[in-house]
Amino acid sequence: MAIVFIEARPKGKTEGTPISDYAVEDHADHVLASFKTQHEAIDWANRNGHSPHVARVRHLNDKKRPDHWRAA
Repeated sequence: MAIVFIEARPKGKTEGTPISDYAVEDHADHVLASFKTQHEAIDWANRNGHSPHVARVRHLNDKKRPDHWRAA
């Protein structure tokens, strides 16, 4: 099962700023799918055999740092 990351967009914004959508991305930052809600993104990842991870804090989302992520 491949790990994918559910990223709030636009990227790099701090907590409290509006979220336009959520992207499902792989380790190389390739967008696999986009959704209006985080729940839809997680459901899609699970249905497609991926292990979704979400950022613990929105602006801390370095994919190379496992402590920035938690399994959804």
